[in-house]
Amino acid sequence: MGAVSHQATQPVRPGDVQPIWHVIDAEDLVLGRLSTRVASILRGKHRPLYTPHADAGDFVVVVNAAKVKLTGRKREQKKYYRHSGWAGGLKETTADKVLTGAHPERVVEHAVKGMLPKNSLGRAIFRKLRVYAGPDHPHAAQKPEELTLG
Repeated sequence: MGAVSHQATQPVRPGDVQPIWHVIDAEDLVLGRLSTRVASILRGKHRPLYTPHADAGDFVVVVNAAKVKLTGRKREQKKYYRHSGWAGGLKETTADKVLTGAHPERVVEHAVKGMLPKNSLGRAIFRKLRVYAGPDHPHAAQKPEELTLG
């Protein structure tokens, strides 16, 4: 038998990947299914050059976040918690109050952030996400591609 040539896969370095901008219309999409797809694109798992320890993902712009769908009775029953740091300072809010409140985009942001790594890489990846409650976004100059999720 002859010698076998082993070619090692090269890891991705930060300058190797040119990120693409994607726009996703969240109207009538289920929150969890939307969030998993967005987290995967942000992380770069859709690329053949995916490297777990490198930021090789794309930018994602989510529009119409206020019209995202929650299945079952999650709209009334799902709760978001925050704490002031003081004794007895635990506050809770339902998903319905957040979606009808001043910042409905936080529901999508919270769901996606929970699916990213809990370290400095996860924080860097999360900065590539832009979520808007309405149909308009200020990222036309980046020439984002329309991405449809079924």
